Amino acid sequence: MAPSARSAVDKPEMPGLYLLSPPLVDDAFLATLERILERVEVACLRLSLAAMGEEDVARAVERVRPLAEAADLPVVIENHYRLVAPLGLAGVHLTDGARSVRKARKALGGRAIVGAACGASRHEGLGAGEAGADYVAFGPVGDTQLGTGEPAAFETFAWWHEMIELPVVAEGGLTPARARSLAPVADFLAIGPEIWPRDDPAAALESILAAAREGRAADHDEAG
Repeated sequence: MAPSARSAVDKPEMPGLYLLSPPLVDDAFLATLERILERVEVACLRLSLAAMGEEDVARAVERVRPLAEAADLPVVIENHYRLVAPLGLAGVHLTDGARSVRKARKALGGRAIVGAACGASRHEGLGAGEAGADYVAFGPVGDTQLGTGEPAAFETFAWWHEMIELPVVAEGGLTPARARSLAPVADFLAIGPEIWPRDDPAAALESILAAAREGRAADHDEAG
């Protein structure tokens, strides 16, 4: 594990891109990922794979690895924290809030990324941070059934941004309009399901990121 893996989720000046894979790592995804990496800066890639066995997960990782290594791109996996070290991954994203954070951190040590999806709950996010998470993710922020489907309010991000040092990720149903709104109060935007069904996923991604830059720039202008 590279010593700098956790620095990938440090707070950036502009909202960082946390790219989520589709459920299957196939040729179409790899070709699109290559185009995306040529056009935009990706802070981290999360393998959000369909339910599959360890051998299938390992094959997916090996297919992604050449592109990730060429781009110096940290790769994390959902939930399977016991596979992080054997597969040479940067860390894990846990989808059960704070419940598994302490266990994952103990297993992975201090250099791996450990993130936690906390739905719409500030309480869950605080618990994840206290247990050793490097970031918390709130969502969905739009029309999607991420987690329980309960939407994470703008006020949750605004409070977290103002009060808590731990980086916060906005996830689930991000459109350009929502990215523009959340950019001033979210450190990272987790984007994947929003773009993969589109004819040109890379262009759809760039549209969301452009809106986020506009939102953060407008906020800076108002603050100045």
